[in-house]
Amino acid sequence: MLYFDQMDTPYGTAAATIEDDGALVEFTFLNGVMANLWSHDAKALPAPGRLTHVFEQVDQFFASTRRDFDLVLRPRGTPFQQRVWQALCDIPFGTTIHYQELARRTGDEKAMRAVGAANGKNPIALIIPCHRVIGKNGSLTGYGGGLPLKRALLDFEIPKAQPDLL
Repeated sequence: MLYFDQMDTPYGTAAATIEDDGALVEFTFLNGVMANLWSHDAKALPAPGRLTHVFEQVDQFFASTRRDFDLVLRPRGTPFQQRVWQALCDIPFGTTIHYQELARRTGDEKAMRAVGAANGKNPIALIIPCHRVIGKNGSLTGYGGGLPLKRALLDFEIPKAQPDLL
């Protein structure tokens, strides 16, 4: 069985879906492009209070008392997408990498487009930190929640991780 609920964050409403055992299968901000695309599994039941373990960690993240999430993640995707999403989880808080580096970390430096596509299909935004991937020239590139949200998330993280840069 799947369960879903929504929460307020400093960057708008977010929605999450979990399995019976509490494993997170989806987390998305309901703004930008994602507001029109989010469609939790039709079999998911609304479950106020059942996703507390997820929402508490997201609240802690935005309160700057947590940098890494300690959740069981079960995103649905192809084996290649799973590899990309795992590589995303290895990008430290407050740092960014470019798509070519992400491709290298997944084992094929030339697969930048495929890596970009997998990055764009990440069903667990923020927690699988796809917002930390930028263009090789340092430019912001696509983000399901919109580039303003991507910029806001990076602006939130980077000063906390690298205060000496300010």
